Parts: sequence; C-alpha cells; structure tokens
Amino acid sequence: MAESAESAQNAVSPARLSIADVLTLGNAVCGFASVYFITTNVLVPYLSDGPGQGVGEVRQAGATAVLLMLMASLFDLCDGLVARRFRSSGMGAELDNLSDLISFGLAPAYFVVVWGLVSGTDYPGLVVLAGLAVLLAGLLRLARFSCTTMQDGMFQGMPIPFAALTVVSIVLLQLPFVPTLLAVLGVAWLMVSRVEYPKPTGKLAVATIVWGSANIGCLVAWATGIAGGEKLMVAGCTLQVLVAAVLPVFAGMRRINAVRQRRAA
Repeated sequence: MAESAESAQNAVSPARLSIADVLTLGNAVCGFASVYFITTNVLVPYLSDGPGQGVGEVRQAGATAVLLMLMASLFDLCDGLVARRFRSSGMGAELDNLSDLISFGLAPAYFVVVWGLVSGTDYPGLVVLAGLAVLLAGLLRLARFSCTTMQDGMFQGMPIPFAALTVVSIVLLQLPFVPTLLAVLGVAWLMVSRVEYPKPTGKLAVATIVWGSANIGCLVAWATGIAGGEKLMVAGCTLQVLVAAVLPVFAGMRRINAVRQRRAA
C-alpha cells in the first residue's frame, strides 16, 4: 500500500505535459500539416483546375507531405527515448497512440488516395480501398500494441511509423498500378501480421535517425529540382522498401538462433 502511494506521488500528473509529451504533440502537428499540404497544394488545385496542374507544384507538395511524415517519425522516435530517460505523464501512452494514428495512419492513407486521383487512375475505387486498408491496419496495429506486451525487444507486425514511410515510398516510386496496389496492401497486412520487427533502441535508434535524416535530404533535393534529385529520391524510396522486406528475415533468423541456443543449453 505504501509503495502504491509513493509511486502515485512520483508519477507526473496527467494534467501536466512532460518533455516527451511535447515531442509527441510535434508528431501530431507534422501529421496534420502533411494532410494540409497534400490537400491545399495537390487535391484542391486538381479539383479546381483539372489534371493540368504543373508537375513541379505536385512534386513539391508531395515531397513536403512526405517530409512532414518523416519529421513526425523522428518526433515519435525521440519522444520514446526521452520518455525512457525521464518521466512521462500519465497520458503519455494514449497521446502517443492518438498522434501516431494521425501521422502514420490517416496521413499516408490520405496520401495514397490523393496521389492515385491526381495520377489519373482508371480504378479510383481500388485506390480508396487501398488507402482504407492502410488506415484500418494502422488502427488495429496501434490497438494491439496498446494491449500486448512486447517480447525480447521485438514488435509483432510492422511498426506503424515504418509502415507509413514504406507506403509513401511505394507510391513515390510510381510503379505500374497493380504492383503498387499489391505492395500497399502487403504493407497493410504486415502491420497486422505476427511478423517480427526489431525495436529501434541503442545503435539501431541512431541508425534510424541517420536514415530518416538522409531521406529528408533526398526529398529536399527532389522537391527543389536539384540535378540528380529524382535519382536520390528513387534510391531512398527503393532502399526503404527493401529494408521493410529484409528486416523480418533477419528478425526470424535471430529468433531461430535463440531457440537453438536454448535447446543446446
């Protein structure tokens, strides 16, 4: 009883924001701003002026939207690191999930739908279904994460920030319609699957920050029309998709080796 009272006194009040919570709100702001940019700079001009909108404007708006999702993912990573280092408020976990739903559920799903419309697809219904699959899979992924315990530092299912960046990378590669659709649906399935992904801590967290910063540089180069910028963007998106596909393989090998070691002991 005394221990419970002491822990209650040490806990940060839910009414007060911690440093980690402020970073989490930065995540939500970036997600909202991503939706805003894709709406005002891509969807509204397309609906008003038709498909004759300049390629440069669409490219810059798309790059800005993805850039904001990347910034949201960095906020999401940093708020977790800060929360583990310092105390977070009682509402920190809920705030994190709600922010993630905006930035990595709604924003990429909306990006898929709008990008499909302005690309002049003959199957807008399938594009909407793909976006809906991303949103619902993200929602289910967050709900499952909230009520399950992570084992051995591994996530079950692709983490939603990583999934969001993989989805927009697939779209930006501008592959033919069917491969793009199948790849997006594949990412949605990976989010709710039991495929294991490592949690970004320690050296992996540092590598994730470096990777995100490099992708930001590629997007800026592409958006500003710098020579070779499009090649950098394509390279970054391709690597993102490849890493998403390869990481579970390494995680599976790690799990198999751990089982073998336990049996040998």
